[in-house]
Amino acid sequence: MSKKLRRVSRGLAAFLAKLVRVLRWGLRLLLLLLIVDFFYLAVTWPDWKKLASGPIPKSAFMLEYEKQQATHKNLPRLHWQPVAYSQIPKHLVRAVILAEDSRFYQHSGFDLIAFREAMDYNLNEGRLILGASTISQQTVKNLFLSSSRNPLRKWHELILTWGMEHHLSKRRIMELYLNVAEFGKGIYGVQAAAQTYWGLAPNQLSAAQAAELIAVLPSPVKNNPLTHTRYFEKRSKKILSLLERYPGDAADTVYVRTPELFVPPPDNGNDLPSTPAEDVPEPSPPPAPIEEPRKPPVEDRSIPSNSL
Repeated sequence: MSKKLRRVSRGLAAFLAKLVRVLRWGLRLLLLLLIVDFFYLAVTWPDWKKLASGPIPKSAFMLEYEKQQATHKNLPRLHWQPVAYSQIPKHLVRAVILAEDSRFYQHSGFDLIAFREAMDYNLNEGRLILGASTISQQTVKNLFLSSSRNPLRKWHELILTWGMEHHLSKRRIMELYLNVAEFGKGIYGVQAAAQTYWGLAPNQLSAAQAAELIAVLPSPVKNNPLTHTRYFEKRSKKILSLLERYPGDAADTVYVRTPELFVPPPDNGNDLPSTPAEDVPEPSPPPAPIEEPRKPPVEDRSIPSNSL
């Protein structure tokens, strides 16, 4: 073997030995970080028994907002008043399921079907448009975590979602979500939102108002009943159209609404008719309840922003 080949062989052997040492130390460091993180999770692990039936606590986002208020006096005060699930109308619950998580009652915290569909859609569009977080994941994020997007936060979200789904009922998870979700600057929960935007209690909201309230969720500060952006208008009309076509167990309340607040959508459910609201004739008697499909079509699960 020539001297040149021997030098190359020795250099390659040295490189491989160095790579093995780096990988070995990297794995040790990763294991150490996992041990520390599991210890952190064990120390901060929620009291699920208390959360399953006790008072609804302030979320991590609310506590962070209160800290911001201490240094930014111009921020609106925190508006939040928990309300029992029994005081939330069925059409409001149905609207949030259709808009945010159509398989909420079928999955165990993670909707793998929605995740695959969202990734396929994002790849086809060439950019990140759709997410696939379930209502359970969003509840965990609001209650315990921050708005940061680091991988560690996502890992904690997955672990805590697993814990929540194993200790809390779906009804309780929904109750928590609708009481801690942000609906505007300093506005948290459906009670504060209904009072702020309409001066009503949640159980007084019409189907149209419920659709508008849920249309707030993706970007509550920018798009809400006060800003009434074009995006907000189209999203709320789309949610109302879905609510009409798939009312589920809310059929008895979906079709009880104030005519001046609602103009029935056309059969295709895309856009409202151009006829002014005051020229619309008196509404016909409500249609017979539509049988709820076990799994609504994929397009009914979420509403991509670029489709509005």
